[in-house]
Amino acid sequence: MSSREDILGRVRAALHRNAGNAATAREVMAAALANRNPGPQPAVAGEPRALLERFRLKSEQASSTVDIVATEADVPAAIAKYLAAMKLPTSAVAWASLGALDWAGAGLKVEARGARDADLVGITGCFCAVAETGTLMMTSSPDTPAAVSLLPETHIAVVQASRIVAYMEDAWNLARAELGSLPRAVNFISGPSRTGDIEQTIVLGAHGPYRVHLVIVEG
Repeated sequence: MSSREDILGRVRAALHRNAGNAATAREVMAAALANRNPGPQPAVAGEPRALLERFRLKSEQASSTVDIVATEADVPAAIAKYLAAMKLPTSAVAWASLGALDWAGAGLKVEARGARDADLVGITGCFCAVAETGTLMMTSSPDTPAAVSLLPETHIAVVQASRIVAYMEDAWNLARAELGSLPRAVNFISGPSRTGDIEQTIVLGAHGPYRVHLVIVEG
């Protein structure tokens, strides 16, 4: 027996769970999740434009930069403009879902694959975005490898405006409704990686990207 199986077995024993009552226990947990009440929440307007503006504001407060485009077809040109302004490389890796965009037409070389140690720019989508805190919710899968958002020095995320929700609770509700079972990893990203020493001097890029740039697609 592995350590994991041993620990989970002890938890099941303490909760008096067994094969006979497992289905009933799952129903009880599902009912509790469906009927739970959220804790105190700040006021966040629910209209699409208001959610977009709140997400943009909170993202910029977290040291992300934000661009807004009309359609997904506008994304490559917007990213090319950002990379040129920041004097960053014009080659990048991206999630498979973004591989069909006209990157070459924008003067970029983009490969749809996982990130490696030499990759300096990673382009991803996101499962959804949280307006309350300016946070990206990232769910891992073979087509959405976490390394593309975590390994390169620059992370660029394409955010669909229709996927911006008001609260973190809404993000989890969406995941339960659309994913069925949770993926291996769920990562929340609020701006560039950072840390602070004993004097509270903030350093960006401590454990991940130095910079995060968001391209919000309205259409």
